[in-house]
Amino acid sequence: MDDLTALATLLAKPEPPAEAITRSRGRLQDRMRGRARRRTGWRVPAFTLATAAAAVVALLVTGVIAPAAAPVSGREVLLMAAASAERTPQGAGTYWHVEREMQDVGRQESWTTRDGRRWSKGAPGDPPGVVVPDRASLVLKGAEVSFEDLERLPAEPEALKAWLTRLKGRDSAMTVSEQRGDPLFSLLSLISELPAPPEVRAAAFQALATNPAVKSMGAVEGGQELRFPSSDTTWEIKLVVDPETGQVTRTNYLAGIDGSASLSTRFIKVTTGWTDQPPR
Repeated sequence: MDDLTALATLLAKPEPPAEAITRSRGRLQDRMRGRARRRTGWRVPAFTLATAAAAVVALLVTGVIAPAAAPVSGREVLLMAAASAERTPQGAGTYWHVEREMQDVGRQESWTTRDGRRWSKGAPGDPPGVVVPDRASLVLKGAEVSFEDLERLPAEPEALKAWLTRLKGRDSAMTVSEQRGDPLFSLLSLISELPAPPEVRAAAFQALATNPAVKSMGAVEGGQELRFPSSDTTWEIKLVVDPETGQVTRTNYLAGIDGSASLSTRFIKVTTGWTDQPPR
C-alpha cells in the first residue's frame, strides 16, 4: 500500500486502523528528525566524487528516486495525539496543577483538589507571589463541572460533541459560536487544561480531527503547530501539540476562570498534571 492509499484509508474512516496511525507517526518522526539534522549546519560528505558519480549513474540506469516524505496533515497529528492520550495513564496526586507562562505577563498557577478546593497564584487580582484560596472551579462553557462530571463524559467523539453541544452554559461566559452549539472551544479546554480521563481526552482529539478546516503548520518547538479558524474572531486559534505524548504544550487560546475565551497574540506555554506538592 503506497502513502496515498494509506492516507485515503485514513481520511475515509472516523477511527483509522492502528497501522495507519503507526505509518503516519513514522512519517512525522522522519520529518522531525530531518528538521533536526538541517539545524546542525553544513557538513562535508563522507564520500568521494567517484562514489557520487557512481550513484548518479545508478540513478540514471534504474530510474529510481527515493520519494520525499509526504506532509503530515492536521488531522493526522490530532489522531496520533488521540492514540497517545488514550494509552497514557491519568496519573495520581492530591492536586491538579495548571501552570501558564505568558511573555510580558508572567506565570499563573492553580491547584485544585478532587473535592473542588482550589488555590491560585499570579492570577489577575492576586497579590504578587502569594498563593490565595480561589473560589473559581472547573468550568465548561461557563458551567461548573466536577471531576466526577469529567469522568462521566462520553469517550466517543460524536457523542462527546453532542454532549458538549447540549450542555447549558452561561451566555455571558460563552462565545457566540458556543451559544450556537459549536463545541470547538470546549474540546480545546478538554485537551489543554481540564483533568479529563485518558479516554475522554482521546475522544476530544478525535472530535477535533473531524474539523475540515484544521491546518498543520509543521514542526515547531514543543511539537506540531495546528491552526483552527474561529468564526468569533479574525484571529486563528493556534496550538502546539506533541503527538507522542498527547499533550498541548502551547496555545494562543485558554478558557478564563469564568469560562470566557481568552485569545492572545502570543503563545502561552501550558503545563498540567497531578502532583502531591502543595500550593506554594
